[in-house]
Amino acid sequence: MRAEPSLPRHHLPPDRLAELVRGEGGPETLDLLLGGERSRRLLLLRMLDDATDLGPAWDLLSQAQRRAPQVVDDLLMYPQTGMWLTTALRRLRGRTPMDEPPLWVELGHMSALAAAAALRAEFDFAIEVPVRHGRVPLPTLGCAVLPETEPWTRATVRAEGGRAVIEAAGAEVALPPTSGSAGPGWHPVRRLTVGARGRRLDIVLDDVDPYRTYPQPTEPRPLSGEAAAQWRRMLEQAWELLLREQPETAEAMRRGVFSLTPTPAGERFRPRSVSAGDAFGGVEASEPDDAVQLAVTLVHEFQHTKLGGLLHLTPLLTHDFDRGKELWYAPWRNDPRPLEGLLQGIYAFVGITRFWREHRKAAPAQTAMAHFEFALWRAHVATAMEQVHRHPRLTPLGTALLDTLRDHCAQWLAEPVPEEPLALAHLCADDHVARWRAHHRRPAAPAVDRAVRAWLDGASGPPGVLATEPEVVPDPSARWLDSLAMLVRHRLSGADDDRISLDGPEKAAARVSGALTGDALLAAGDATAARHAYVAHLAAEPSPAGAWAGLGRALATAGTEPRAARLLCHHPERAHAVHQALLGVTDSPPDPIRLATWLGSPPA
Repeated sequence: MRAEPSLPRHHLPPDRLAELVRGEGGPETLDLLLGGERSRRLLLLRMLDDATDLGPAWDLLSQAQRRAPQVVDDLLMYPQTGMWLTTALRRLRGRTPMDEPPLWVELGHMSALAAAAALRAEFDFAIEVPVRHGRVPLPTLGCAVLPETEPWTRATVRAEGGRAVIEAAGAEVALPPTSGSAGPGWHPVRRLTVGARGRRLDIVLDDVDPYRTYPQPTEPRPLSGEAAAQWRRMLEQAWELLLREQPETAEAMRRGVFSLTPTPAGERFRPRSVSAGDAFGGVEASEPDDAVQLAVTLVHEFQHTKLGGLLHLTPLLTHDFDRGKELWYAPWRNDPRPLEGLLQGIYAFVGITRFWREHRKAAPAQTAMAHFEFALWRAHVATAMEQVHRHPRLTPLGTALLDTLRDHCAQWLAEPVPEEPLALAHLCADDHVARWRAHHRRPAAPAVDRAVRAWLDGASGPPGVLATEPEVVPDPSARWLDSLAMLVRHRLSGADDDRISLDGPEKAAARVSGALTGDALLAAGDATAARHAYVAHLAAEPSPAGAWAGLGRALATAGTEPRAARLLCHHPERAHAVHQALLGVTDSPPDPIRLATWLGSPPA
């Protein structure tokens, strides 16, 4: 490729940096981040060329750059190119334990990239590219399907006199002369344009590039025409909503969101979306329930994109190896998170909170749900930030960012929310942190043993040592800690078939993975029935940690058994650990409420 005389030095002026610190960032700020990303990609490409012989692919890409530099720049800045570059470099350094695809296929993606550039630059060439299980993906263009003879082989991409073909093993796929057109054996990348003139979002619906899924590559899986049309409809509606309710964010997205990778729909109200710092501008998302959910997903991942771009220019944390293994409560996750991951989540969910704050003003048909989401996420974000406010690893910029977001959140917490959605949001926020503690806070074994002996000896209360704050020990079985919030969303959705009926809590719970009958009753507002359901569940299956947290919330809501309620709401891990230990030494497990009441008594 043509060498630049010198790489630019990138910096963010104070006003642009201030936008990002507030969790915002307009088009000009995005352009500055993109400039930094472009230099980073060029450096990664040079590092890859230094580490291995890219040979004909490098030469072909250089020729394309001389003829059509904008085409090569577009390919360079494509999110999947960034993902491929870092994946290939990690594999060369032995940092990615992958068996498939073979390394030569990984590195051969450079040839596919060069072929795509040459095809778009419209000149004659021929080059060998990898075949992946019978498919030949060409970045930003599409994917050819050839007869599969073996998982990993090679094909030739050839262009001559305006005709382009991909050929291997006696088979040939001709590329349609018009970009974006389908043809026999050829699946084009779909380019979607939504919105009115001057406010359009141009985005690639990428279902074929191997590096479209983050963090691990996957083989091409072309969408059906019907599925692609559904994604277009959803995107059109989501974009219209963002233009109407979040115009500044939407304008910035036009500069910083380039590709959308569709994945199959998940459980209702539980969308899955992913982005990656190495794939600036790329979003991977499951098929949404509706346009509002897709709009939230785009806001969520765009926040990650902006923060990722900022982190490529300047750090928010120091590298303190003594503290690098600290793990924290992230209200949007099932697992404990390192500080770096927690900051990413805080930044993303500040954006989500801001979305719901505006949406509740503009969506009268969904007011209860919007109020609930706003109240829930502002509480979650506040909880997350309070844990790490003024953490010693924060750089001055990291401190400023967290202080600013914390101030915004404090203002949001003062905004009025109607009583019912506010109460439900507090219920779900408190329940989530209690379930997380029940799974991931582990009291010291000696303290648990002393508590067991004290219980068996008939002591008036537990030993004081049990009150020592337990360490975080990740529990890999922790899943679906948000089940109560999912049930509340079903309740607030308004559809008759989604209303939680007190006559059928088991059926209601069955709609939500990980939900217990007690959860359904609690979400429906029957705390007394929920209490009995949790006790029955613990008698039949004593191990689920979440049932202890749910029982505490039911007792607190009903206003009964205050000592047990307080203990289980704030320290369910003590009841869970002591109960499990007692099961190992007694034939009959203790009554959960009686045990929790004892554990909540003053130390003996």
